[in-house]
Amino acid sequence: MTWAVDHGFGRRAGSSVQRRHRRGRDGSYDGGVTDTNAGRPGHRSYPKGVRRRQQILDSAIALFAQRGVDRASLRTIGEAIGVSHTALRHYFASRDELLVETYRTHEARAAGEAHTVSESAVGQIIEAAERNRSIPGLVELYATLTTDALQEQHAVTREFIRGRFGSLRELLAARIEAGQQAGRIAADINPVDSAALVIAASDGLQVQWLLDPDAVDVGRSLSLLERLFPLGAEPGAPA
Repeated sequence: MTWAVDHGFGRRAGSSVQRRHRRGRDGSYDGGVTDTNAGRPGHRSYPKGVRRRQQILDSAIALFAQRGVDRASLRTIGEAIGVSHTALRHYFASRDELLVETYRTHEARAAGEAHTVSESAVGQIIEAAERNRSIPGLVELYATLTTDALQEQHAVTREFIRGRFGSLRELLAARIEAGQQAGRIAADINPVDSAALVIAASDGLQVQWLLDPDAVDVGRSLSLLERLFPLGAEPGAPA
């Protein structure tokens, strides 16, 4: 599982994203889009449209990993990844939808590639924190989404973040319940409350890390949390 916030294009060093598009008869870039309904509910997605949508998401992931994301419009994001505003609107109805789908795609990919070792709730978050060291821009994207979710005008983002928190609480709570059944965790600890505490610590630490990476070590701080609150530690593990 990854977590992730909001700053600007061009503030982080990194190679530019390759731009692969073609120029239309009127001189504008069409992004190579031929299927105007691909990716939208209720419409058939043709293979070429599906591929193009994935290419846009791949470009957005690469861009945000390098530079983070600011309050730019959908049009500005399109310019940064070499896709026209019109092409983006064929696949994503709004900036919020593009950001959510970009992060969702990144997180699903990261989950598939991750090799989780720890069985404890905190230990899994620590492993994610270590992986996130190399992708601060995507951590910024996540923080941006969580902030936007607090505002009513970002309904798409709110639904995604609420669902993500719910799924993560459920996953971590299951780990904690397994520890309780094995006698490693006190039976009077509420698994869902504990899971919420772990997530809160993780998200708060990552913001501090983004603002002052030399002063905050997320993994080390979370390790301290596990020593104080051993959610799933093996019996007899050093405190």
